[in-house]
Amino acid sequence: MEQPITIGLDIAKHVFQAHGADATGHVLFRKRLTRARLLGFLAAQMPCVVAMEACAGSHYWGREISKLGHTVRLIPPAYVKPFVKRQKNDAADAEAICEAAQRPSMRFVPVKDEEQQANGVVFRARDLLVRQRTQCINALRGHLSEYGYIFRQGITHAATLIAHVKDPNSSLPESARVILRLLIDTFAALESQIKELDAEINRRSKADPVARRLMTIPGVGPITATAITALVPSAGSFRTGRDFAAWLGLTPLQKSTGGKQKLGAISRRGERTIRRLLILGASAVVRQAGRRGAPAKSWLAQILPRKPRMLITVALANKMARVVWALLVRGGVYRAPATAALS
Repeated sequence: MEQPITIGLDIAKHVFQAHGADATGHVLFRKRLTRARLLGFLAAQMPCVVAMEACAGSHYWGREISKLGHTVRLIPPAYVKPFVKRQKNDAADAEAICEAAQRPSMRFVPVKDEEQQANGVVFRARDLLVRQRTQCINALRGHLSEYGYIFRQGITHAATLIAHVKDPNSSLPESARVILRLLIDTFAALESQIKELDAEINRRSKADPVARRLMTIPGVGPITATAITALVPSAGSFRTGRDFAAWLGLTPLQKSTGGKQKLGAISRRGERTIRRLLILGASAVVRQAGRRGAPAKSWLAQILPRKPRMLITVALANKMARVVWALLVRGGVYRAPATAALS
């Protein structure tokens, strides 16, 4: 039997589909494999390219298959979909993955090691707890509005909400107050857990020399710096700082045709956690510049009077992403330019 050059692998929980092809794309085999038989089947193959979609479990299988001597290629699912010819099934998906992996211009996702995946867990867990905390405070505000009490939005006003529920002189029915106290207890527990995660992130940022260098960038704090070191693959895999910003979804969407360039809002594709943190950091820098003033002749000082605040914030987040890439690739710390011309 001729040995395949590329194997497209459609992974799942229990049943996998393999599609083998030679250098010309000719089909050599289509096999349905159980989870227990997968590694044994691949171990019997000569070293080749094994391609999978970048999805749940793909990094684990990428590490295991690499140990067998194969070259693993992870492809974003959006890049595989155009190669699915007709109906969607496991065999068609495996064939599409195999064909996509053979394209010379295809972009791949680096396989993460176990430590890098473990470092990302703290940010996923924190995001979940923050969303649950927001749900709790919104539920409290909504229930109180049913009794005629209106409170301002935002986590900074949570104490006022809680004090009103606990106030024995308020006109809330006791039957409602008992349930609202349960929400308050949940909110307090979430606050405590988020503080524990924040302390862990601060500890990691102080112990990591790369994170300490990134924190020299205005708007990049311990959470953002540690998230970058944990979630960003090798910075050398990005050709330029703009490629890194595009990976974060901070570059404009293009709808250009007929030689006319049409740029829209940012794409919001790629790593959403780091993108959100950079925008929050840029927002803090813009807010501080609005209050205290930006350095004379700086880019921020020249653009603040002329553009909307949100546009400036996103543009600054884009600039911050490019500076992050430069520090990751070239080393060193951030040094503010003496003057910066408008670009």
